[in-house]
Amino acid sequence: MRATGELSAIGTTVRVAATDPAQIDAAMRLVATQLERLDAAISRFRADSEVNLLAHVLTTAERGWPVSALVREHLRAADRAHRLSEGIVDPTIGGALVRAGYDTDLDRVHEREGSAPPAPRAPLPPDVPGWGSVRLHPDGTVSLPRGTLLDLGASGKAHAADTIAAELVRFLPGGFLVDLGGDVASSGPRPLHGWQLGVEDPDGHVAEVVRMESQAFATSSTRARTWRAEGEERHHIIDPRTGRVAASPWAQVTCAARSALDANAASTTAVVLGEAAPTWLARHGVPARLVRHDGTVVTTRGWSAGGRRQRAGVRSA
Repeated sequence: MRATGELSAIGTTVRVAATDPAQIDAAMRLVATQLERLDAAISRFRADSEVNLLAHVLTTAERGWPVSALVREHLRAADRAHRLSEGIVDPTIGGALVRAGYDTDLDRVHEREGSAPPAPRAPLPPDVPGWGSVRLHPDGTVSLPRGTLLDLGASGKAHAADTIAAELVRFLPGGFLVDLGGDVASSGPRPLHGWQLGVEDPDGHVAEVVRMESQAFATSSTRARTWRAEGEERHHIIDPRTGRVAASPWAQVTCAARSALDANAASTTAVVLGEAAPTWLARHGVPARLVRHDGTVVTTRGWSAGGRRQRAGVRSA
């Protein structure tokens, strides 16, 4: 017997499952607290977040500014995603997202579709500064180019799924599954037949059901988090090489890896790489399911292997 809970936070739907139904209420309280801390640290949409403060106070790359332990943790997670993706996941794309029109919660973006976005709250660099321009110093301070708005959303949500799953099993008995809008991690003892995940296709129906064992999952989509600006539909995945919304043949990519952070780095990279994605994923040994805009499905080796058949009922993010 299992129990599930659901809440809305950090701009997405959060779902938690517990093998012990008696623990679900405590689990949801812990999750809500952790996500509130995360939002205050790295949200681009809160004027009082540390990420927005950095964009305002730093005037040169040489000057360091103290940040919280949580922000430092997420900067290190972002650095891992950047390395795993060979530079494709780049958190310095915040300004590019603002210029594309994604400067506030998506509901508000939709409300003003057809009109120009307001002027940015801080000066923006002309293009993506690049992750190499960000410095996390030994004294705990951070330096980055003038006006750089960090977007830690991709790595941040995935890393949060990993860390929250670990926190749940640390403080509460039983096993847990954490799904932060498509970034899925688990901890502790699994149900008898493992966690059953349904991978949803871009149209919302469950295309496959997979048994999740020790691996984590992440899904990146060009159909979720979309809006219209300047007569075109845009999505939230930026190609850091151009500073523009990624032109991708993939409507959705779901990857499996040892952590949600690693899986998210792979799925985001695949969307940006486009037709080169299956080769890149295969070279890195990433089991993946890629869905083209016409519904055609491409999988990489390991997606359907033995007891790890990937039916991903993982929602897109």
